Amino acid sequence: MAKKEIISMILAGGQGSRLGTLTQHMAKPAVPYGSRYRIIDFPLSNCVNSGINTVGVLTQYQPLGLNTYIGNGHPWDLDRSTGGAFILPPYQRSGGSDWYKNTANAIYQNIGFIDMFSPKYVLVLSGDHIYKMDYAKMLKMHVDSGAGATIAVLEVPYEETYRFGIMNVDEHDRIIEFEEKPAHAKSNLASMGIYIFTWETLRRMLIADENDPASSHDFGKNIIPKYLESDIKLQAYRFAGYWKDVGTIASLWEANMDILDYPDEINLRDASWRIYSRNPVKPAHYIADTAKVINSAMTDGCQIYGKVQHSLLSAACIVEPGAEVIDSVLMPGVHVKAGAKLERVIAGINAVIGEGVVIGHNVDDNSPYKNKLCTEGVSVINHGATIKAGSKLPAEVMVCQDMQVEAAENVVEKEVAILWEGNV
Repeated sequence: MAKKEIISMILAGGQGSRLGTLTQHMAKPAVPYGSRYRIIDFPLSNCVNSGINTVGVLTQYQPLGLNTYIGNGHPWDLDRSTGGAFILPPYQRSGGSDWYKNTANAIYQNIGFIDMFSPKYVLVLSGDHIYKMDYAKMLKMHVDSGAGATIAVLEVPYEETYRFGIMNVDEHDRIIEFEEKPAHAKSNLASMGIYIFTWETLRRMLIADENDPASSHDFGKNIIPKYLESDIKLQAYRFAGYWKDVGTIASLWEANMDILDYPDEINLRDASWRIYSRNPVKPAHYIADTAKVINSAMTDGCQIYGKVQHSLLSAACIVEPGAEVIDSVLMPGVHVKAGAKLERVIAGINAVIGEGVVIGHNVDDNSPYKNKLCTEGVSVINHGATIKAGSKLPAEVMVCQDMQVEAAENVVEKEVAILWEGNV
């Protein structure tokens, strides 16, 4: 293999259990986002735009959909004879096999892959964040500072620091202390899960960590503290752009709505930093004379005959006459039939919403359909589920499979069993 200055390793194997039924059979990075994208499009596009053309994608949980979507990497210009996109699942070795035990162990199990390219630096990324970043600028800081590792950080409100790994720095932004989800943080510089390592040093650290029986083999909990203990220079790289961890139902919905409400923050129309995705190869979208579309985004193959307001529709969605879709996210192939009314709904791939269905008209905390993973009035319909005609559901429900309910107050026990197991 040709020698590379830097290669990227994208950790894309997480289950994303807080997204409930949306990731029951799909890895979180493969979840559709923003009308025409998947979450994985962002780190892949960032790599290509930053001049990094060798990318390993580490998959584990429900890998088929993600592997199929990435394919040979052509949509991101990663179908190359030297470099390219490589799918890296766990595999059988002569001494046995292991699932990826954690983030550091996943990289450890691919030391052989990385060594094929003899890189000087390795960029480690999460596959489930929405953002645009020039990694070349981060690499320049890493090289100029002489650090063994550089960690991208973002200022967050102090009241939210308990959710993140927090980096405490000196006046030169050298990291002097790391706090994992502190109750009372000393700073508000949160780790973004984006690391550049000098490979020679990281390689030694990974091997030592693998042989430590007390380690959980995690970058934040184990590798970064070991760098600090070894007095290897750790540098913080400050990032001030749009960044969203879409790890919950509410954050996924909010990240979609941000495209409509704050289009300049992430700026998906920026020709100098395109976010690439796989083309669905559908005809142009169609808006009928009976339709009313307000502050919304849609892509190829959509057919709109009803009302769409402040919503995002992925490829091949259909909204029939008299239907209303408000503040909602429709993933590819969703069919909303005549007279249905959706408000704050995330509808999964190929979901069918029957005639006259009403979802999200109010929040009923006493409803057996209420789900603890659904907040902010957002409801979720699983991929491929059919909601039969006339069903009425309050907000903050999560439907796993086909169902029919005449009215929310007339729910019977057998119907509750088909909802996501996180019911409250």
